[in-house]
Amino acid sequence: MSSLPLPFFSATCTKEALSSSIKSSSPLVPFQRLQLFRSTSRTATTTTTTRIRSSLFYSLKVKATAEVVQDKESGVAVTGGTGGGKPVVEHSRTFIEAHSEQELLSGIRKEVEAGRLPPNVAAGMEELYQNYRNAVFQSGHPAAVEIVFSNMTVAFDHMLLDVEDPFVFEPYHKALQEPFDYYMFGQNYIRPLIDFRNSYIGNLSLFYEIEEKLKQGHNVVLISNHQTEADPIIISLLLEKTNPQLAERKIYVAGDRVITDPLCKPFSMGRNLLCVYSKKHMYDIPELAEMKRKANTRSLKEMALLLRGGSKVVWIAASGGRDRPDALTEEWYPARFDSSSVDNMRRLIEHSGVPGHIYPLALLCYDIMPPPPQVEKEIGEKRIITFHGAGLSVAPEISFPEIAAACEKSKEAKDAYTQALYKSVNEQYNVLESAIHGKQGLEALTAGVSLSQPWK
Repeated sequence: MSSLPLPFFSATCTKEALSSSIKSSSPLVPFQRLQLFRSTSRTATTTTTTRIRSSLFYSLKVKATAEVVQDKESGVAVTGGTGGGKPVVEHSRTFIEAHSEQELLSGIRKEVEAGRLPPNVAAGMEELYQNYRNAVFQSGHPAAVEIVFSNMTVAFDHMLLDVEDPFVFEPYHKALQEPFDYYMFGQNYIRPLIDFRNSYIGNLSLFYEIEEKLKQGHNVVLISNHQTEADPIIISLLLEKTNPQLAERKIYVAGDRVITDPLCKPFSMGRNLLCVYSKKHMYDIPELAEMKRKANTRSLKEMALLLRGGSKVVWIAASGGRDRPDALTEEWYPARFDSSSVDNMRRLIEHSGVPGHIYPLALLCYDIMPPPPQVEKEIGEKRIITFHGAGLSVAPEISFPEIAAACEKSKEAKDAYTQALYKSVNEQYNVLESAIHGKQGLEALTAGVSLSQPWK
């Protein structure tokens, strides 16, 4: 697939031009490099780009201070997820009031000594700071020092806030954007880590097609591979110019680790999530397995109710976890999909009472925040971070009845459908790999296209 000649389009091409082109060259895979903050024919983008420009890194710390801390004298705040009637919790102002990197890092030790921050969480925060700092500096941005300090100040403050008063996720969690905008917090934090000059979107016209189906009241499920803890934010960043509404409204099926790890939770709070327990961690603590199964049943019921309302777009990692490199070759590739997970989503779509569609989605971003080499039971993994390009590509919808028609048995049909989705994702992934890592086909991918960094 990656050896095919690929037609390309400048970032100023219209939706109609893209649609016309894909119809005339259906066997090919149109890819486009990201060119953010430039003129576009889609008026819906104007509001989003203005919003992003106004969310300057330098003002983010001030904004967070005003929204999280209710009263300067009392220094108290209420978290948004524990329900009404709960007493306010005194919130430490250590990180908000830091004026330098030294004060920010010494604040971690101060909170440990005060008994407000567990030592293991503190160690993770300090490690995260150093790795994030190094990655942002790799970008060469002239304001890297200010960006790191501002973003890490807000991140540390919200991590501490959650330790003081832990946020509890419901089976269906809606992104929190008031009084503090956790969605834009995540966008602004991850944005400096993406090399947009070396990032790509594949089959952009199909993302427009998905938006049209959602407007018609249809449901859409994106069957995807999964690479980093930051996947939901990276996907939103890659789509925020061309498909801003799709970027923001997507619902992610999320494992329990990103809603329990104190370093992850503030970022998860800004996404629409359906919370489940991964099969890979179902028996980490055997006595909790039954509770996890019951919780997953509740989440499935919640998903069924959501889909009945129509106009929902759901992303799910069909492998049940993040991709990992081959132990021998160290090559990365999408992990195999689980047939039961795919079939559950298919049946939920079919029984929702409204039209539904399943699209294969490929994501490549492991360089930005690769997972540990092996699946770990413990919460609090080491987070390696780098500045790197990323890629996203959606392939045409795959119909289950068409696949099942060639199969004699039900299980055979389920497996064949899962394999068809996986094959499509793998093909798209290989093209992204060729583009981003400079393998075969790079000259064709980059011909005649210029990019600009999103924070200029």
